[in-house]
Amino acid sequence: MQHYDKIATTILATAIHRGAEKSTCPSEIARMLFPDDWRKHMEDVREVAINLHNKGSVVITQKGVPVDVKHIKGPVRIKIA
Repeated sequence: MQHYDKIATTILATAIHRGAEKSTCPSEIARMLFPDDWRKHMEDVREVAINLHNKGSVVITQKGVPVDVKHIKGPVRIKIA
């Protein structure tokens, strides 16, 4: 993926900045990096977030609860692990 490092760095920096008590929406990351066409990058952002989750760097949640990333349905949030 062409933008992997840029997306991963932004996800981690945002999650660290927000701290363990707060989370971010993947669309916020996409809008920061790709303001003109962020929607077309949403799948990439989710994919990188899942990879970071699998590495233990971040936690992906739904309604504040960690989610099984193999079965995501609906909106998710990202927070620092």
